Amino acid sequence: MNYEPINLADKFSKFSEHWSPKIIAQMNEYQFKLVKFQGEFVWHNHSDTDEVFIVIHGEMTIHFKDGDAIIKDGEMFIIPKGMEHKTSAQHECQAMLVEIAKTINTGDIVGEKTAIDGIWI
Repeated sequence: MNYEPINLADKFSKFSEHWSPKIIAQMNEYQFKLVKFQGEFVWHNHSDTDEVFIVIHGEMTIHFKDGDAIIKDGEMFIIPKGMEHKTSAQHECQAMLVEIAKTINTGDIVGEKTAIDGIWI
C-alpha cells in the first residue's frame, strides 16, 4: 500500500496535450482523470454514465442544446447520462473528471478528438 497523496500539480506537469484524459486513481469502478483543454470539443453524450467535471485551474463552458454552464476554479458540475453536450475553454483549462472506468472521452462518437483510453500517469 502506498501512503503518499496524489499531487495534482505534479500530475498535470507530466503531460501537455489537450483533450486527452490521463488516469491518476481508481476507486471501485470509478476513475479519476486529469485533462487539459482549450478551444472547442465535439458534441457527444455518454449514454451509460454521468460525467463529473471539477475545474482545478481556469474556466470552462459546458454547452447544452438549451443553454450553457460556466464552471470556474474550485467548482464542479455533473452532466447526467445521455445528455448531449460539448465543452470549451477560451484559455487552457485544467480539470479532473470522475467517471466509470473505460469511459471514452467522445462518448458514442469516434473521431479525431477521441483519446486513447487507459493511460495512467
